[in-house]
Amino acid sequence: MLNKQEIIAKAKEAIMEFDDKAAKNIANEALAAGIHPAELIEEGFKVAMTSLGEQFEAGTLYLPHIIAAVDAMQAAIDILLPEMEMMGAETQSRGTVVIGTIEGDIHSVGKDIVATALRIAGYNVVDLGSDVPIESYVEKAREIKADVVASSALMTITMINQVRIEEQLNEAGFRHNVKTMVGGAPVTQEWADRIGADIYAENSGDAVNKINALFT
Repeated sequence: MLNKQEIIAKAKEAIMEFDDKAAKNIANEALAAGIHPAELIEEGFKVAMTSLGEQFEAGTLYLPHIIAAVDAMQAAIDILLPEMEMMGAETQSRGTVVIGTIEGDIHSVGKDIVATALRIAGYNVVDLGSDVPIESYVEKAREIKADVVASSALMTITMINQVRIEEQLNEAGFRHNVKTMVGGAPVTQEWADRIGADIYAENSGDAVNKINALFT
């Protein structure tokens, strides 16, 4: 049987080679070896996706490559998800988070990783998907009495829509009831401060740590 570092290395390789079958196999191997799904995702799949994203930004990879990589990662996550859900069921929900990729932006990999990490950490996560209309965040947050509304923007041209979430929550008279979190490649702490968001999350680990801090 492979050791932990070998399994994580193979997880990276599966994503880098866009290999759905290999990604599934390594997910099963990781579970059999007792590796926490969050570790495999963070240290394996996420590292590979970050590298591929950098290559995409540099123009050495193209959108079909990224889609193929996402498909491979999703194939593995589909295997890991039941285990993660069982882990979440073992503890009482720590809070409810509404999350989505901002309107105008179809990228979802980073948001998906954050949503998964929050579920593992014991939160009830309602994932609205990608290209989410601003009003959907507000409506869902009010409907389920969410504790946090989180949005991801992967393009500078869509970041402005994170401002609109703040505005519409205020207009709905609901802003004081929730905390807001923003993230995504072009998003910074300065941007979060500027628009009035409560939390800037640099990555999934940062998101979990900062939301944990709200409930301590």
